[in-house]
Amino acid sequence: MRNRSVIFSLILTILLLAMSGTAAGQVRVGVAISIAPPPIPVYEQPICPEDGYIWTPGYWAYDYDDADYYWVPGTWVPAPEVGLFWTPGYWAWGDNGFVFTSGYWGPVVGFYGGINYGFGYFGRGYEGGRWDGGHFYYNTTVNRVNVEVVHNVYNTRVTETTVNRVSYNGGNGGINARASAQEEAAARQRHVAPVSAQVQQERSARSDRQQWASVNHGAPAVAATPKPGGFRDSGAVRTREAGGPYKPAPRPENSASRPDNNVSRPDNNASRPGNNASRPAIHPNDLPHVDRAAPPNTGNAKQDQKYQQDQEKLQVKQQKDLQKLQQKQEQEHQQMAKQQANQAKQQQMEQRHQQQTQQLQQKQAQQTQQMHQRQQPPAPPHGNENKPPHGS
Repeated sequence: MRNRSVIFSLILTILLLAMSGTAAGQVRVGVAISIAPPPIPVYEQPICPEDGYIWTPGYWAYDYDDADYYWVPGTWVPAPEVGLFWTPGYWAWGDNGFVFTSGYWGPVVGFYGGINYGFGYFGRGYEGGRWDGGHFYYNTTVNRVNVEVVHNVYNTRVTETTVNRVSYNGGNGGINARASAQEEAAARQRHVAPVSAQVQQERSARSDRQQWASVNHGAPAVAATPKPGGFRDSGAVRTREAGGPYKPAPRPENSASRPDNNVSRPDNNASRPGNNASRPAIHPNDLPHVDRAAPPNTGNAKQDQKYQQDQEKLQVKQQKDLQKLQQKQEQEHQQMAKQQANQAKQQQMEQRHQQQTQQLQQKQAQQTQQMHQRQQPPAPPHGNENKPPHGS
């Protein structure tokens, strides 16, 4: 996986970026972007997979290293606990540029910039469902629900007076909306950060070049998924059309040669050590992809074969260690979500994860270095390089 953090979730931003509260008490993430995000693409909602899943609309995230937006597909996500709703994140003009405000789970829906994400999120509140008696009831007027699978449904018509696909608040051409007193009060209530499945959805989108605005010009390949990470599932939804004209910003010079279909992009770190140093990996999945080492060439075929076998064994072992640590950290994320941990505990967990990841990365770098040192051909004995043969 590549080490580039667009960093949209509340958990990750606590560690990596300076944060400032908005008028509604949410968290603004990252530095200001001069180019506005593309309009929201036109797409259909996938059918709700199971009872208890709540729709989280798609949005444009941003990669600060590549200076490009990419679409994170909308998806159905299990509510972290009964009674919670999702308040979407949104882009807004501020500080001489566009800044993203993170979404959160809470007992009521707060301010999300007045953005019309559709499917019940029409700019104010949420018209897609309600909690009643410990069960979530779906409004089938705005949600696609298989009533043979999900029986908690109702039908209330919603009047959507304005269909505007602008994806940002304020600025030139943006949505002119401000948080109401009720929405500001909602932002001060207890919140739950995006769950690990939502974080993984963002990572999957970032690793797929067809989701990037410079490639799709505002019409991403995958617009929505039935469940997080289901980009290749049969129920994944393609974009019908872009939400409006969009001219991508010029690509950075160091990324011009990358093929658009390069999913993992293993070259993204080699030429930019400064970025890696300033944005350390939090989890093993954030570490840069390690290419297979070049075959040894010492001139001794038998010895080269043994060296190559040792390299492959080390790579397999290192990959298993990375996967083991990733699984352990994912379990801790899930436990933290179940325990409804506050931000301080989440921050402590992420700091611990960062230390674990960095320690493992350093250990594996040492292992690789030692492997290469053992494979170097032995140097001639000191002082004998120019000594004439005996008897000459």
